[in-house]
Amino acid sequence: MIDVPLLRSDTPGVRKVAHFNNAGAALMPTPVIDAVEDYRQEEILYGGYETHRKRGNQIAAVYSSIADLIGSERSEVALADNATRAWDMLFYSLGLTEGSRIITTTSEYVSNWAAYLQVRDRLGVVVDVAPDTSSGEIDVEALEAMVTEADTALITMNHMPTNGGLVNPAADVGDVASRHGVRYLLDACQTIGQMPIDVNEIKCDMLTATSRKYLRGPRGVGFLYITDELAESLDPVFVETESAPVVLPDRFDLAAGAHRFETWEKAYDNVVGLGAAIDYATDIGIEAIWDRIRVMSTSMRNVLEEIEGVTVHDLGSVKGGIVSFTIEGRQTLEIRELLSEQRINVSTSTAFSAPVDMHARDLEGVVRASVHAYNSDEEVDRFIDAIRVMA
Repeated sequence: MIDVPLLRSDTPGVRKVAHFNNAGAALMPTPVIDAVEDYRQEEILYGGYETHRKRGNQIAAVYSSIADLIGSERSEVALADNATRAWDMLFYSLGLTEGSRIITTTSEYVSNWAAYLQVRDRLGVVVDVAPDTSSGEIDVEALEAMVTEADTALITMNHMPTNGGLVNPAADVGDVASRHGVRYLLDACQTIGQMPIDVNEIKCDMLTATSRKYLRGPRGVGFLYITDELAESLDPVFVETESAPVVLPDRFDLAAGAHRFETWEKAYDNVVGLGAAIDYATDIGIEAIWDRIRVMSTSMRNVLEEIEGVTVHDLGSVKGGIVSFTIEGRQTLEIRELLSEQRINVSTSTAFSAPVDMHARDLEGVVRASVHAYNSDEEVDRFIDAIRVMA
């Protein structure tokens, strides 16, 4: 059982706003804020390099925290500036060539979709989209048929899209990829910290995630996971002193494991903040966080669906903390601004955000309200009251 009053007492931002933009950037708890500010102050007073050397053990522990969070080995995780750059480092290092076939989902995020189109146009890679089930998630049986009928280099998809609460069946997709020997890249940007994730159960070869969303860490840092075996077979899209720790006049040696995908320069105050966020979330219990998020988001959807003029757009037989909706006669940005005037934070997703899915459903945009375990029932009621007035 989640101690909501304790979570809220740990979260200074709740005294200012009702924050339903956790799928964008969640409110940080005090232990994370303290970790970031303490490190930054030490840098200011004593120097960046010097603080880095002094805090070496603390920084190293972040890798262990990530590994424990996702059930991997420490050597299989690397830090990145953000989740998109982590994803880019892996995707562009896979050595795709003309005729390589990748399979993705209809709900893919715009940045990933742009990358698919780029390698299609630049390299002649074949991009196929697996169909959805009637409830909206990726159709695993259809995916397996696609993999069986033609050679496939990569299965790549989001665990949860940016524009709704759909949870794709990542472990079922992993079973297909594993049985057919296909590499599998999972974008867990919206699910890490929201729900339990074990890379061994999911059977993904690669995973990317961010700090700022459901983990409640700072912006400007993310991480990637890649199996040791796959990492050793890949040539990173670029190298520098961190990814290639040995550089001689006539040769260079890549770092072992995931570390070959890292860059040397980092915002280390954000790195220790990420570590603090992971430790805070695991102390609470990811399963308990997931239980509360599902209860709150389900309740929010049910009430919204009863309001005349409001349409909820979430798909999936399993849904998480993102609640997407529209109000008849209201623009999505107008709704966001009217709520903001009442100190209620939400976000919006446009047709740009998830190009295939949004165009297929003829949606120009949706309002995105994303709940977290620290949100209170009173905040949800205030949000619902505001939507009723608008509708």
